[in-house]
Amino acid sequence: MLGEEESKPKNNYCLTLTRGEKAQKVKSQLELKLASVVSDNKKGFFKYINSKRRSKENIEPILVEDGHLTNRDEEKAEAFNAYFGSVFNNADRAWAALFTESEDHKCGNSDFPFVDTEIVRDQLYQLNVHKSMGPDGIHLAVLNELADVMAGPLSITYQRSWESGEVLADCKLANVIPLCKKDVREDPENYRPVSLTSLPGKIMEKIILGTIERHLKNNAIIRHSQQGITKGKSCLTNLISFYNKVTRLVDEGKAADVVFLDFSKIFDAVPHSILLDKLSICGMSRFTVCWVKKWLKSRAQRVVVNGATSGW
Repeated sequence: MLGEEESKPKNNYCLTLTRGEKAQKVKSQLELKLASVVSDNKKGFFKYINSKRRSKENIEPILVEDGHLTNRDEEKAEAFNAYFGSVFNNADRAWAALFTESEDHKCGNSDFPFVDTEIVRDQLYQLNVHKSMGPDGIHLAVLNELADVMAGPLSITYQRSWESGEVLADCKLANVIPLCKKDVREDPENYRPVSLTSLPGKIMEKIILGTIERHLKNNAIIRHSQQGITKGKSCLTNLISFYNKVTRLVDEGKAADVVFLDFSKIFDAVPHSILLDKLSICGMSRFTVCWVKKWLKSRAQRVVVNGATSGW
């Protein structure tokens, strides 16, 4: 029979084994949970996968203005911010000369805007709590859990913002995350910016966007052939439509000549004056056009690299 001292090592081994089994069980439960909700929380799933990989995909050293490689996150952030800012097209009103209509007569109806509290509540309930926060630090889970409480005050705030054309300063700020889109990771030009903005501001943007989309649809302003950036259509539907037309021509024994055109950095290159003129010419209300104009004005961004930030 073992004495007290002789049994201690075995007892410690059993205790360690029990703790190890518990840790493994907790780990397995976590992984099963992540796998079961992967369709709703892809970010959390892949974040866990990446955390278990031997080499984490942090942003590697990049080229700065003087041509040397830097590994300092602060310098990386400043370099990215300088490049992303340089891409923006700040064309003046000279572009507007393309349009012949008088600016005073561009706006269509001036129907008084209305923000339904129920729509705001639905937007809060539909928030994906696993998404990232904006510069204001308001977590989506807070807005989601307090949807019934927040819907009323937010709808009033949105209503007054739409009526006055004034946009809260916090809604014009963005944390920008650089994502590499090409193999050469040292060049900032091979990265695209992903902006993280205020969540309450995003809800207001969705309300305005919904109004614009309904107006364009009800007045048949967008052609049926438009595929990109159209709800229910995508690059895939565009490819199917194109393939159908080409094969039909081939079946009929006709020639099919194809010309591909692409816009470089289209979302960065559209002058704001042209965008506003287009909205006005399409008959959008002056409330909506004025709100979009203020929303585009005096925006600021900072780039975040591995926790380090650039200046605004």
